[in-house]
Amino acid sequence: MGRSFDIAVFDGDGIGPEIMAPTVAILRQLADASPEYALSFTHLPAGAAHYARTGESLPAASLDAAGKADAVLLSAMGLPDVRYADGTEISPQIDLRKAFNLFAGVRPVRIGPGHQTPLKIPEGREVDFVLIRESTEGLFYTQGKGEVTENEARETMLITREVSEKLFRFAFSLAQDRKAQGQGKGRVTCVDKANVFRAFAFFRGIFDEEAKAFPDLVADHAYVDATALWMVQKPWDFDVLVTENMFGDILSDLGAGLMGGLGVAPSADIGLEQAVFQPCHGSAPDIAGQGKANPMAMILSAAMMLEWLGMRHDVLALTADGQRLRQAVEQVMQDGMSVTADLGGQATTAQTGGAVMAALA
Repeated sequence: MGRSFDIAVFDGDGIGPEIMAPTVAILRQLADASPEYALSFTHLPAGAAHYARTGESLPAASLDAAGKADAVLLSAMGLPDVRYADGTEISPQIDLRKAFNLFAGVRPVRIGPGHQTPLKIPEGREVDFVLIRESTEGLFYTQGKGEVTENEARETMLITREVSEKLFRFAFSLAQDRKAQGQGKGRVTCVDKANVFRAFAFFRGIFDEEAKAFPDLVADHAYVDATALWMVQKPWDFDVLVTENMFGDILSDLGAGLMGGLGVAPSADIGLEQAVFQPCHGSAPDIAGQGKANPMAMILSAAMMLEWLGMRHDVLALTADGQRLRQAVEQVMQDGMSVTADLGGQATTAQTGGAVMAALA
Protein backbone atom coordinates (compact mmCIF):
# COMPACT_ATOMS: atom_id res chain seq x y z
CA MET A 1 0.00 0.00 0.00
CA GLY A 2 1.31 3.44 -0.97
CA ARG A 3 0.88 6.72 0.80
CA SER A 4 -2.54 7.66 2.18
CA PHE A 5 -3.97 11.13 1.52
CA ASP A 6 -6.61 12.79 3.68
CA ILE A 7 -9.26 14.66 1.69
CA ALA A 8 -11.42 17.23 3.47
CA VAL A 9 -14.92 17.16 1.98
CA PHE A 10 -17.50 19.94 2.13
CA ASP A 11 -20.78 18.53 0.81
CA GLY A 12 -22.26 21.97 0.16
CA ASP A 13 -25.81 23.27 -0.20
CA GLY A 14 -28.66 22.56 -2.58
CA ILE A 15 -27.49 20.03 -5.14
CA GLY A 16 -24.08 19.94 -3.46
CA PRO A 17 -24.48 16.63 -1.60
CA GLU A 18 -26.02 14.98 -4.70
CA ILE A 19 -23.03 15.70 -6.93
CA MET A 20 -20.49 15.00 -4.19
CA ALA A 21 -21.80 11.47 -3.50
CA PRO A 22 -20.92 9.94 -6.92
CA THR A 23 -17.66 11.90 -6.97
CA VAL A 24 -16.44 10.41 -3.70
CA ALA A 25 -17.64 6.96 -4.82
CA ILE A 26 -15.55 7.24 -8.00
CA LEU A 27 -12.49 8.38 -6.04
CA ARG A 28 -12.90 5.44 -3.66
CA GLN A 29 -13.09 3.07 -6.62
CA LEU A 30 -9.88 4.48 -8.10
CA ALA A 31 -8.01 4.38 -4.79
CA ASP A 32 -9.19 0.86 -3.96
CA ALA A 33 -7.83 -0.36 -7.29
CA SER A 34 -4.42 1.29 -6.85
CA PRO A 35 -1.53 -0.18 -4.86
CA GLU A 36 0.27 3.18 -5.15
CA TYR A 37 -1.99 5.37 -2.99
CA ALA A 38 -4.99 5.43 -0.68
CA LEU A 39 -7.58 8.13 -0.01
CA SER A 40 -9.50 8.85 3.19
CA PHE A 41 -12.37 11.33 3.36
CA THR A 42 -13.36 13.61 6.24
CA HIS A 43 -16.75 15.32 5.79
CA LEU A 44 -16.84 18.76 7.38
CA PRO A 45 -19.81 21.07 8.08
CA ALA A 46 -20.08 24.50 6.42
CA GLY A 47 -22.33 26.47 4.12
CA ALA A 48 -25.60 28.37 4.02
CA ALA A 49 -27.78 25.59 5.41
CA HIS A 50 -25.34 25.12 8.28
CA TYR A 51 -25.41 28.88 8.90
CA ALA A 52 -29.21 28.87 8.99
CA ARG A 53 -29.12 26.13 11.66
CA THR A 54 -26.20 27.31 13.78
CA GLY A 55 -25.26 30.90 12.90
CA GLU A 56 -21.85 29.72 11.62
CA SER A 57 -21.01 29.47 7.93
CA LEU A 58 -17.52 28.01 8.36
CA PRO A 59 -16.87 26.63 11.86
CA ALA A 60 -13.36 27.05 13.22
CA ALA A 61 -13.04 23.28 13.61
CA SER A 62 -13.88 22.77 9.91
CA LEU A 63 -11.35 25.40 8.86
CA ASP A 64 -8.67 23.80 11.03
CA ALA A 65 -9.35 20.30 9.69
CA ALA A 66 -9.32 21.54 6.10
CA GLY A 67 -5.97 23.19 6.69
CA LYS A 68 -4.47 19.92 7.94
CA ALA A 69 -5.84 17.83 5.04
CA ASP A 70 -3.83 17.02 1.93
CA ALA A 71 -6.50 18.60 -0.28
CA VAL A 72 -10.01 20.01 -0.04
CA LEU A 73 -12.93 18.86 -2.19
CA LEU A 74 -15.74 21.39 -2.00
CA SER A 75 -19.19 21.17 -3.56
CA ALA A 76 -21.56 24.00 -4.52
CA MET A 77 -22.14 26.43 -1.64
CA GLY A 78 -24.75 29.06 -0.83
CA LEU A 79 -28.52 29.51 -0.90
CA PRO A 80 -30.25 32.61 -2.33
CA ASP A 81 -32.59 33.04 0.64
CA VAL A 82 -29.88 32.65 3.33
CA ARG A 83 -27.66 35.69 3.73
CA TYR A 84 -25.59 37.55 6.26
CA ALA A 85 -27.14 40.53 8.03
CA ASP A 86 -25.55 42.93 5.49
CA GLY A 87 -27.28 41.15 2.59
CA THR A 88 -24.22 39.39 1.18
CA GLU A 89 -24.27 35.68 0.33
CA ILE A 90 -22.88 32.88 2.47
CA SER A 91 -19.62 31.96 0.72
CA PRO A 92 -17.25 29.73 2.75
CA GLN A 93 -15.35 29.03 -0.46
CA ILE A 94 -14.11 32.62 -0.50
CA ASP A 95 -13.26 32.41 3.20
CA LEU A 96 -11.13 29.33 2.47
CA ARG A 97 -9.29 31.12 -0.33
CA LYS A 98 -8.36 33.97 1.98
CA ALA A 99 -7.55 31.80 5.00
CA PHE A 100 -5.18 29.54 3.04
CA ASN A 101 -3.87 32.23 0.65
CA LEU A 102 -5.15 30.35 -2.38
CA PHE A 103 -3.98 32.98 -4.82
CA ALA A 104 -4.30 30.98 -8.07
CA GLY A 105 -7.80 30.19 -9.26
CA VAL A 106 -7.36 27.66 -12.07
CA ARG A 107 -10.19 27.39 -14.61
CA PRO A 108 -9.45 25.02 -17.51
CA VAL A 109 -11.37 25.58 -20.75
CA ARG A 110 -11.24 22.47 -22.88
CA ILE A 111 -13.68 21.69 -25.68
CA GLY A 112 -13.59 18.02 -26.59
CA PRO A 113 -15.95 15.65 -28.35
CA GLY A 114 -19.39 15.79 -26.76
CA HIS A 115 -19.11 19.36 -25.50
CA GLN A 116 -22.17 21.28 -26.65
CA THR A 117 -20.23 24.37 -27.56
CA PRO A 118 -21.92 27.31 -29.30
CA LEU A 119 -18.71 27.84 -31.28
CA LYS A 120 -17.92 26.76 -34.82
CA ILE A 121 -14.40 25.46 -34.44
CA PRO A 122 -12.42 25.27 -37.72
CA GLU A 123 -11.01 21.90 -38.67
CA GLY A 124 -7.58 21.40 -37.20
CA ARG A 125 -8.14 23.87 -34.36
CA GLU A 126 -8.28 22.82 -30.71
CA VAL A 127 -9.63 24.80 -27.77
CA ASP A 128 -7.60 23.88 -24.69
CA PHE A 129 -6.48 26.77 -22.50
CA VAL A 130 -6.35 27.66 -18.82
CA LEU A 131 -7.59 30.84 -17.20
CA ILE A 132 -5.80 31.69 -13.95
CA ARG A 133 -7.68 34.08 -11.70
CA GLU A 134 -6.02 35.74 -8.75
CA SER A 135 -8.34 34.69 -5.92
CA THR A 136 -7.48 36.58 -2.73
CA GLU A 137 -7.44 40.29 -3.49
CA GLY A 138 -8.30 42.48 -6.49
CA LEU A 139 -11.82 43.89 -6.41
CA PHE A 140 -12.84 41.18 -3.91
CA TYR A 141 -10.45 42.60 -1.30
CA THR A 142 -13.11 44.51 0.66
CA GLN A 143 -15.79 41.87 0.29
CA GLY A 144 -18.37 42.49 3.00
CA LYS A 145 -16.50 45.58 4.22
CA GLY A 146 -17.16 48.16 1.51
CA GLU A 147 -18.21 51.67 2.48
CA VAL A 148 -21.89 52.45 1.90
CA THR A 149 -23.66 55.71 2.72
CA GLU A 150 -27.02 57.12 1.65
CA ASN A 151 -25.55 58.67 -1.47
CA GLU A 152 -22.58 56.55 -2.51
CA ALA A 153 -20.84 53.22 -2.19
CA ARG A 154 -17.14 52.36 -2.45
CA GLU A 155 -15.19 49.14 -2.79
CA THR A 156 -11.39 49.01 -2.79
CA MET A 157 -9.36 47.02 -5.30
CA LEU A 158 -6.03 45.82 -3.93
CA ILE A 159 -3.18 44.46 -6.02
CA THR A 160 0.04 43.63 -4.17
CA ARG A 161 3.49 42.80 -5.45
CA GLU A 162 3.79 39.80 -3.10
CA VAL A 163 0.67 38.05 -4.38
CA SER A 164 1.14 39.10 -8.02
CA GLU A 165 4.67 37.69 -8.14
CA LYS A 166 3.45 34.31 -6.85
CA LEU A 167 0.52 34.38 -9.27
CA PHE A 168 2.68 35.05 -12.32
CA ARG A 169 5.30 32.46 -11.35
CA PHE A 170 2.49 29.94 -11.06
CA ALA A 171 1.13 30.92 -14.48
CA PHE A 172 4.51 30.68 -16.21
CA SER A 173 5.31 27.36 -14.51
CA LEU A 174 1.96 25.95 -15.62
CA ALA A 175 2.62 27.07 -19.20
CA GLN A 176 6.03 25.36 -19.06
CA ASP A 177 4.43 22.12 -17.85
CA ARG A 178 1.74 22.27 -20.53
CA LYS A 179 4.35 22.88 -23.23
CA ALA A 180 6.49 19.97 -21.98
CA GLN A 181 3.45 17.68 -22.14
CA GLY A 182 2.58 18.80 -25.67
CA GLN A 183 -0.64 20.36 -24.42
CA GLY A 184 0.12 24.08 -24.72
CA LYS A 185 1.91 26.57 -26.94
CA GLY A 186 4.15 27.98 -24.22
CA ARG A 187 2.33 31.30 -24.14
CA VAL A 188 1.15 33.34 -21.15
CA THR A 189 -1.17 36.31 -21.62
CA CYS A 190 -1.67 38.95 -18.92
CA VAL A 191 -5.28 40.15 -19.05
CA ASP A 192 -5.77 43.61 -17.57
CA LYS A 193 -7.01 47.15 -18.15
CA ALA A 194 -3.64 48.85 -17.92
CA ASN A 195 -4.67 51.60 -20.34
CA VAL A 196 -7.17 53.00 -17.80
CA PHE A 197 -6.18 52.00 -14.26
CA ARG A 198 -2.84 52.61 -12.57
CA ALA A 199 -3.40 49.46 -10.49
CA PHE A 200 -3.46 47.36 -13.66
CA ALA A 201 -0.39 49.11 -15.06
CA PHE A 202 1.32 48.04 -11.81
CA PHE A 203 -0.06 44.50 -12.30
CA ARG A 204 1.26 44.37 -15.87
CA GLY A 205 4.66 45.69 -14.83
CA ILE A 206 5.12 42.86 -12.33
CA PHE A 207 4.07 40.37 -15.01
CA ASP A 208 6.78 41.67 -17.35
CA GLU A 209 9.37 41.42 -14.58
CA GLU A 210 8.49 37.78 -13.84
CA ALA A 211 8.45 36.90 -17.55
CA LYS A 212 12.21 37.50 -17.74
CA ALA A 213 12.79 34.31 -15.73
CA PHE A 214 11.02 32.26 -18.43
CA PRO A 215 12.77 33.12 -21.72
CA ASP A 216 11.52 29.92 -23.36
CA LEU A 217 7.91 31.15 -23.13
CA VAL A 218 6.01 33.85 -25.00
CA ALA A 219 4.66 36.55 -22.66
CA ASP A 220 2.11 39.04 -23.98
CA HIS A 221 -0.79 41.24 -22.87
CA ALA A 222 -4.47 41.75 -23.69
CA TYR A 223 -7.12 44.11 -22.39
CA VAL A 224 -9.99 42.32 -20.69
CA ASP A 225 -12.68 43.57 -23.09
CA ALA A 226 -10.68 42.40 -26.11
CA THR A 227 -10.05 39.07 -24.38
CA ALA A 228 -13.79 38.50 -23.96
CA LEU A 229 -14.21 39.10 -27.69
CA TRP A 230 -11.34 36.82 -28.66
CA MET A 231 -12.54 34.02 -26.36
CA VAL A 232 -15.56 33.83 -28.67
CA GLN A 233 -13.86 34.58 -31.98
CA LYS A 234 -10.56 32.67 -31.68
CA PRO A 235 -10.19 30.80 -28.37
CA TRP A 236 -7.83 28.29 -30.00
CA ASP A 237 -5.12 30.97 -29.92
CA PHE A 238 -4.93 30.99 -26.12
CA ASP A 239 -2.75 28.87 -23.84
CA VAL A 240 -2.53 30.34 -20.32
CA LEU A 241 -4.37 33.53 -19.38
CA VAL A 242 -3.70 35.23 -16.03
CA THR A 243 -5.80 38.04 -14.60
CA GLU A 244 -7.24 39.90 -11.59
CA ASN A 245 -9.95 38.45 -9.34
CA MET A 246 -13.09 40.13 -10.75
CA PHE A 247 -11.99 39.89 -14.37
CA GLY A 248 -11.26 36.20 -13.81
CA ASP A 249 -14.64 35.69 -12.17
CA ILE A 250 -16.39 36.99 -15.28
CA LEU A 251 -14.17 35.40 -17.93
CA SER A 252 -14.32 31.97 -16.26
CA ASP A 253 -18.10 31.89 -16.74
CA LEU A 254 -17.61 32.84 -20.38
CA GLY A 255 -15.18 29.95 -20.64
CA ALA A 256 -17.78 27.63 -19.11
CA GLY A 257 -20.28 28.80 -21.73
CA LEU A 258 -17.84 27.88 -24.48
CA MET A 259 -17.69 24.33 -23.09
CA GLY A 260 -21.47 23.98 -22.96
CA GLY A 261 -22.31 25.32 -19.51
CA LEU A 262 -21.31 25.45 -15.89
CA GLY A 263 -22.28 21.80 -15.46
CA VAL A 264 -19.01 20.76 -17.11
CA ALA A 265 -16.76 23.52 -15.72
CA PRO A 266 -14.30 22.43 -12.98
CA SER A 267 -11.97 24.65 -10.98
CA ALA A 268 -9.22 24.73 -8.40
CA ASP A 269 -7.96 27.38 -6.01
CA ILE A 270 -4.30 26.72 -5.31
CA GLY A 271 -1.79 28.19 -2.87
CA LEU A 272 1.73 27.29 -1.83
CA GLU A 273 0.58 24.71 0.74
CA GLN A 274 -3.11 23.91 0.17
CA ALA A 275 -5.65 23.65 -2.63
CA VAL A 276 -9.44 23.56 -2.90
CA PHE A 277 -11.22 21.86 -5.81
CA GLN A 278 -14.82 22.69 -6.67
CA PRO A 279 -17.25 23.05 -9.58
CA CYS A 280 -17.81 26.54 -10.99
CA HIS A 281 -21.60 26.35 -10.76
CA GLY A 282 -23.91 27.26 -7.90
CA SER A 283 -26.07 25.17 -5.60
CA ALA A 284 -29.23 25.22 -7.80
CA PRO A 285 -31.72 24.76 -4.93
CA ASP A 286 -34.62 24.75 -7.42
CA ILE A 287 -33.63 21.23 -8.58
CA ALA A 288 -32.15 19.93 -5.32
CA GLY A 289 -33.31 16.45 -4.38
CA GLN A 290 -34.67 15.66 -7.85
CA GLY A 291 -31.69 13.78 -9.27
CA LYS A 292 -31.36 16.28 -12.14
CA ALA A 293 -28.01 17.83 -11.22
CA ASN A 294 -25.07 17.31 -13.55
CA PRO A 295 -22.15 15.88 -11.50
CA MET A 296 -19.52 16.25 -14.24
CA ALA A 297 -18.03 19.57 -13.08
CA MET A 298 -17.65 18.11 -9.58
CA ILE A 299 -16.07 14.93 -10.96
CA LEU A 300 -13.73 16.90 -13.22
CA SER A 301 -12.70 19.00 -10.21
CA ALA A 302 -11.83 15.76 -8.44
CA ALA A 303 -9.73 14.77 -11.46
CA MET A 304 -7.85 18.07 -11.11
CA MET A 305 -7.30 17.24 -7.44
CA LEU A 306 -5.76 13.87 -8.26
CA GLU A 307 -3.42 15.44 -10.80
CA TRP A 308 -2.39 18.18 -8.36
CA LEU A 309 -1.72 15.66 -5.58
CA GLY A 310 0.26 13.48 -7.96
CA MET A 311 2.47 16.33 -9.12
CA ARG A 312 2.89 17.79 -5.63
CA HIS A 313 3.87 14.47 -4.03
CA ASP A 314 5.48 12.80 -7.06
CA VAL A 315 2.96 9.96 -7.19
CA LEU A 316 2.59 9.10 -10.86
CA ALA A 317 -0.41 6.85 -10.24
CA LEU A 318 -2.42 9.79 -8.89
CA THR A 319 -1.60 11.92 -11.92
CA ALA A 320 -2.46 9.07 -14.27
CA ASP A 321 -5.78 8.39 -12.53
CA GLY A 322 -6.66 12.08 -12.72
CA GLN A 323 -6.11 11.99 -16.47
CA ARG A 324 -8.07 8.73 -16.77
CA LEU A 325 -10.96 10.25 -14.86
CA ARG A 326 -11.08 13.30 -17.13
CA GLN A 327 -11.01 11.04 -20.18
CA ALA A 328 -13.83 8.92 -18.73
CA VAL A 329 -16.02 12.01 -18.31
CA GLU A 330 -15.27 13.08 -21.88
CA GLN A 331 -16.14 9.59 -23.11
CA VAL A 332 -19.52 9.70 -21.36
CA MET A 333 -20.18 13.14 -22.83
CA GLN A 334 -19.22 11.98 -26.30
CA ASP A 335 -21.46 8.90 -26.07
CA GLY A 336 -24.34 11.13 -24.98
CA MET A 337 -26.37 8.21 -23.61
CA SER A 338 -25.92 8.89 -19.90
CA VAL A 339 -25.87 12.66 -19.60
CA THR A 340 -28.24 14.88 -17.64
CA ALA A 341 -30.92 17.16 -19.07
CA ASP A 342 -28.68 20.24 -19.28
CA LEU A 343 -26.61 18.33 -21.87
CA GLY A 344 -29.64 17.06 -23.75
CA GLY A 345 -29.98 13.68 -22.02
CA GLN A 346 -32.36 12.04 -19.57
CA ALA A 347 -29.96 10.47 -17.07
CA THR A 348 -30.13 11.12 -13.36
CA THR A 349 -27.20 12.38 -11.33
CA ALA A 350 -26.51 8.87 -10.05
CA GLN A 351 -26.77 7.34 -13.54
CA THR A 352 -24.25 9.81 -14.94
CA GLY A 353 -21.88 9.04 -12.08
CA GLY A 354 -22.35 5.34 -12.71
CA ALA A 355 -21.57 5.81 -16.40
CA VAL A 356 -18.28 7.50 -15.53
CA MET A 357 -17.46 4.60 -13.20
CA ALA A 358 -18.18 2.15 -16.01
CA ALA A 359 -16.04 4.13 -18.44
CA LEU A 360 -13.14 3.94 -16.00
CA ALA A 361 -13.46 0.18 -15.92
